[in-house]
Amino acid sequence: MRVNHQQKPVISGKNLLFSIILNLIITIAQLIGGFISGSLALISDAIHNFSDVITLIISYIANILALQKKQTIRKTFGYKRAEIIAAFFNATSLIVIAIILGYEAIERFFTPVEIESNLVIILAILGILVNGFSVLLLKKDAEHNLNMKSAYIHLLADMLTSVAVLIGGLLMKFYQIYWIDSVLTLIISIYLIKMSWKIFIDSLQILMLFAPKHIVVEKVVDELCKIETIRNIHHVHIWQLNDKEAYFEAHIEFKQDIKLSDFDAICKQIEIILKDKFGIYHCNLQPEYIREDLKELIIQD
Repeated sequence: MRVNHQQKPVISGKNLLFSIILNLIITIAQLIGGFISGSLALISDAIHNFSDVITLIISYIANILALQKKQTIRKTFGYKRAEIIAAFFNATSLIVIAIILGYEAIERFFTPVEIESNLVIILAILGILVNGFSVLLLKKDAEHNLNMKSAYIHLLADMLTSVAVLIGGLLMKFYQIYWIDSVLTLIISIYLIKMSWKIFIDSLQILMLFAPKHIVVEKVVDELCKIETIRNIHHVHIWQLNDKEAYFEAHIEFKQDIKLSDFDAICKQIEIILKDKFGIYHCNLQPEYIREDLKELIIQD
């Protein structure tokens, strides 16, 4: 077996920790402001932000585990999948929150509540500033890490929610249009579901050990079978450990009874093909010669 390690950007998690602290502050401020002003919208947004703080903490812990916890005899992959679990949890929680917010928005549309708009406007602006700064902090990390991307979308959704609360507060203050808060909340809920769905599906497919979307198994096998000494490739598995690392596992049947040194040279050829053409940096190969077993591409275990 040959294992090559792909160089990946290092995510320290410091920006995520700072975002957690900022969001905890805005959560407390919104909760207190909601009780003082009598605004159920602010209290709901505070609860929403608090749920985001929890998911951001989970993302932070997952990031620390992925970076610092090494492989052991029992944990041969270490904690590399912790970030995918966090991304899946965060995406799922966002979808659930969006559905709840959408349901509440529909209910409030028919029963609008008059609130103290001045405090709502002030806290909405504070929410925009805090969440906007947090979004900027995580933007770079979110470009190449699924866990950070889920945290980034959480914060972006919070900022948009604060924008909606601000618009609603202004319309309520100057025009007494109290139903606008429900309409904006419903729009944000739909946006949340749309943005979270891809992360939910991507992380679920990784957890289910599906082959990466950009890799066609048949094309990989056809390319490797161009090596002259290979008769057949079967019992293939291609999966992702996380959002960056893809693995290839297969049985290789040879035309001749080759020496171990020849097999080692062919392994190097296979590694180069997998790396350069398919972005696969890890492979596990089992050599065979005149072995009576199933030669199908995918074996039904």
